[in-house]
Amino acid sequence: MEMQTIRQQMITLLSKAMCSARDLSQMLGIQEKEVYGHLPHIARSVASQKQQLVIRPSRCLVCGYVFDNRKRFARPSRCPCCKKERIDEPRYQVI
Repeated sequence: MEMQTIRQQMITLLSKAMCSARDLSQMLGIQEKEVYGHLPHIARSVASQKQQLVIRPSRCLVCGYVFDNRKRFARPSRCPCCKKERIDEPRYQVI
């Protein structure tokens, strides 16, 4: 059996379930920051296979603000409305 690359493993995991970057980092044994580096490449790879990387956006746990139009894959540091830092992680899935 051939070994899969980190990105191939991430695509396999994301095809099965919606995961956060923290979930992926724990399952793959890599740093969370490294996961964020792979996500833009995964989005392009799956697009060429007629699939899509779906992102459930982050939201503020205090006021409920949803970060809908965010371009970056990483979790925002603070809410633009209430300025609190209690932000839910974005989650990703390949469909």
